[in-house]
Amino acid sequence: MQAKGADARYIRVSAVGRNALDFHMVYYLGQLTASEPDAFYHVITADKGMDPLMQHMQAAGLHVSRHENVYDIPIVKMPGAAPDEDKLSTIMAYLLARGSQRPASAKTLLGSASALFQPRLDEAKTQALLDQLESQGLFVRNGSKVIYSFPSD
Repeated sequence: MQAKGADARYIRVSAVGRNALDFHMVYYLGQLTASEPDAFYHVITADKGMDPLMQHMQAAGLHVSRHENVYDIPIVKMPGAAPDEDKLSTIMAYLLARGSQRPASAKTLLGSASALFQPRLDEAKTQALLDQLESQGLFVRNGSKVIYSFPSD
């Protein structure tokens, strides 16, 4: 995220409690939809308690939906036809979801990233996408090893 500069930011939850995170998410979702009402918003959570809010916002004409997994989002489900920017997002989402189980070697990362897409990407195309992610500071290759620089690392 740091490589995104002003296009992304961390938001610290100011309190703890049963629904503290939910209320923070709803607050910022409201701000975003007010400033960009024609955009599409995808809330990634397994919390079905968000569904009434999603339905209310949809009834108000906003494009919002809840997904339990980032791969449930239609553009992510069909990454073979996705443009490069969407492919980069798909690879990033995969790496984030893997947490400490991210591929440790450059060879495994290449194979894993290629396999995310149907049809499977060729090695040159996958390598080009990984080069872009590396240039954004998401990881560095140290010989045959990969060192990630996600916030949780």
